[in-house]
Amino acid sequence: MLHHVLLEVSDLERSASFYDALLAPLGWRRHFEEDETIGWGIAKPVFFISAHHEPKAGFGLISFSGLGIVAVKAAWEGGVAGGGTSVSEPGERRSYGSGSYSAFLKDPDGYEIEITIGSD
Repeated sequence: MLHHVLLEVSDLERSASFYDALLAPLGWRRHFEEDETIGWGIAKPVFFISAHHEPKAGFGLISFSGLGIVAVKAAWEGGVAGGGTSVSEPGERRSYGSGSYSAFLKDPDGYEIEITIGSD
């Protein structure tokens, strides 16, 4: 079971704006803000960013679940408008680990992000 994820970022405010725009359409909100760390979640914080150390992007992929196509599209659009870089526009996917409909982008520090609808 995943407890939480923390990413080190180079500019806390820039990354916070990006993740606010990306996560709000998925029903996530900020639950934690202190000591150069911000945390989001639905019921409690499970995803954090911090400006304590230099970022080291390139480790893999973080995937956030959306409740439907509209949420996936809105999160991807919010992420791109919030300073992210599009990798793949929202659309149907049939790859390992992805849901039936996904979008991909990179955050301002180059971390790879997927927004997906889980497959049942």
